[in-house]
Amino acid sequence: MNSLRRVGAGQISPMVTIVVPAFNEEMSVAAVLREIDSIRPLLPSSEVIVVDDGSTDKTSEEISQFDFVKYVRHVENLGKGAALHTAIQNTNSEVVVVQDADMEYPPSEIPGMVAPILEGKADVVFGSRFLGNSNGMSISHYIGNKILSLATSLLYRTRVTDVMTGHKCFRLEVFKEIDFRFNGFEIETALTANVLNHGWKLTEVPITFRHRMHGKAKIRYLDGLRSLMALVREFGSRKALGAAGSIPTARSRKTRYGSGMNRPIDDPRRGL
Repeated sequence: MNSLRRVGAGQISPMVTIVVPAFNEEMSVAAVLREIDSIRPLLPSSEVIVVDDGSTDKTSEEISQFDFVKYVRHVENLGKGAALHTAIQNTNSEVVVVQDADMEYPPSEIPGMVAPILEGKADVVFGSRFLGNSNGMSISHYIGNKILSLATSLLYRTRVTDVMTGHKCFRLEVFKEIDFRFNGFEIETALTANVLNHGWKLTEVPITFRHRMHGKAKIRYLDGLRSLMALVREFGSRKALGAAGSIPTARSRKTRYGSGMNRPIDDPRRGL
């Protein structure tokens, strides 16, 4: 399988990029990609990037069946945050969708998530299981998510019902503004905090949750604690920015985005 194909001179970038981080998902990644392919006609021009985060099973072989996939592999497992960081370096589309590879989040929900951004009604869209259907979610994940979502809502005085959702959608400018210093699952709360710190418009839409049929859930209790710590840390950085009078305005965000946020990855472990 070839490494990630880049957009060359004279080629038109797609409007929507669907990013699929995958780690040891040989039993489900093909089903996810087949369903993604089935809904692509419902989207504007699109591309699919799969970041294989150092899988040791047959995930790469399963992905190789799909010619439309742009594939990149980390030499070792670096975490979901690192996978998203890799993806950001390799797209110039207007909208970026994050789709987990475990089939818990139906790709059929993607057109409904993309719509508010394409219509100019939102900068960021979260697919919320708690506004839709969360049947089958484990008790520990349910409680942990509720705690983290409540903490986010209280800190930022805004309603966020599903901060740990694996279905997230961003305008490219927003995605490139996110600080990907967190490599693990704490990236979920950290990127939410980044969005709220910068004043981007966040909307949630209801989605359906499917209990994982194959493999094991990768989020553990320690990830929940790390996610809470990342949320508090990012909120603290917001307060520091506010005290210094340097919370970015729309103009300063645009300037920063255009002057270096698209720097290349220089970590050789990423396997680019």
